[in-house]
Amino acid sequence: MRRFLQSVFTKPVARLADRFSSRPDLQRVHEALTKLYANTLEHPGKKGLLLPMNAATDRFIIFSDQHKGAKNGSDDFMMAEPNYLAALDHYYLAGFHFISLGDSEELWENTVWPVKSKNKRTTEAEKKFLTEKRFAKVYGNHDVFWNNDPFAPLHLLSMYKETVKIYEGIVLQTTINNTKLDIFLTHGHQGDGQSDGNVFSAWFVSRIWAPLQSYLNLNPNTPATNNALKSVHNRFMYEWSKQDKNPVLITGHTHQPVFASLTHLERLYKQLIHAREKADEATIEKLNKEIRFRQEEYDYVNKNYIKMKPFYFNTGCCCYSDGDITGIEIADSMIRLIKWKKKDNNSIREILEEMKLSDLLI
Repeated sequence: MRRFLQSVFTKPVARLADRFSSRPDLQRVHEALTKLYANTLEHPGKKGLLLPMNAATDRFIIFSDQHKGAKNGSDDFMMAEPNYLAALDHYYLAGFHFISLGDSEELWENTVWPVKSKNKRTTEAEKKFLTEKRFAKVYGNHDVFWNNDPFAPLHLLSMYKETVKIYEGIVLQTTINNTKLDIFLTHGHQGDGQSDGNVFSAWFVSRIWAPLQSYLNLNPNTPATNNALKSVHNRFMYEWSKQDKNPVLITGHTHQPVFASLTHLERLYKQLIHAREKADEATIEKLNKEIRFRQEEYDYVNKNYIKMKPFYFNTGCCCYSDGDITGIEIADSMIRLIKWKKKDNNSIREILEEMKLSDLLI
């Protein structure tokens, strides 16, 4: 019965939430990003953190959207926790800085106490970075509690045994080939009507969606949910980052990886064009098969994807239903989209895409 109800209610409820929540507004999104970026540069350490970066030697791993819950039926993080712990252990030993880019804790659907008590292993793994001053925490829409609750600092202190400063954004600043490069990181919910101060959304999630999700074991945080809004988000973020004097932008929020402004499907289409130019029939057949598979999950392609510049990146998430996690690495003068997945009962790292940081200087 539960499986039947799950098949019946998942899409209608998601559509209902989408219909009655206001959509992102381009002007509001762009104004919010511009204000936060300028504030971080002019008043670092308040709302935003400004970090000088040596592109050749400094290393950063950026994960977002863990959605750590209460280890119940609606906890989207449980399946991904083993890969997440393995990844943090790897990056800690390799000397990386860890940036948690929002929605680390699922505090729309849970109170803070069970989330704290049920996620002590991941807190301890993150604390190792904090102890060595290699940790930065950004809030998102699902854990905005860390920014606006008067008792949030005490909760964070009890979790990490150290003071944890919460930021809305981070700017990494470096110089490559005598040219300044800013990389601006924020969760990405700014200006989104469903996430940024919408009354219906808060009521719907807390009173209807969370109990329904728990009973039916639904996962509203899969990349297939609200595909139309993901497309809007990607377009708004890219259009902001491509403007003159704006930085390269990295966000989370949608749970959909984007590398160099392209989704995986758009990148497959570009590869297909090159394969057709070379008359490579074997590659054409392989790409068409992969495209058909990906279209079942997400079929939107930006009409200008061929000409898009590498100005926008998205981490993906750490709560995929198969337990995989994705993130963005910045290391060794490179930027990479990576995945951690299980293979033969071991967590392994896979590079999905990579490019030189110098190629961002367009």
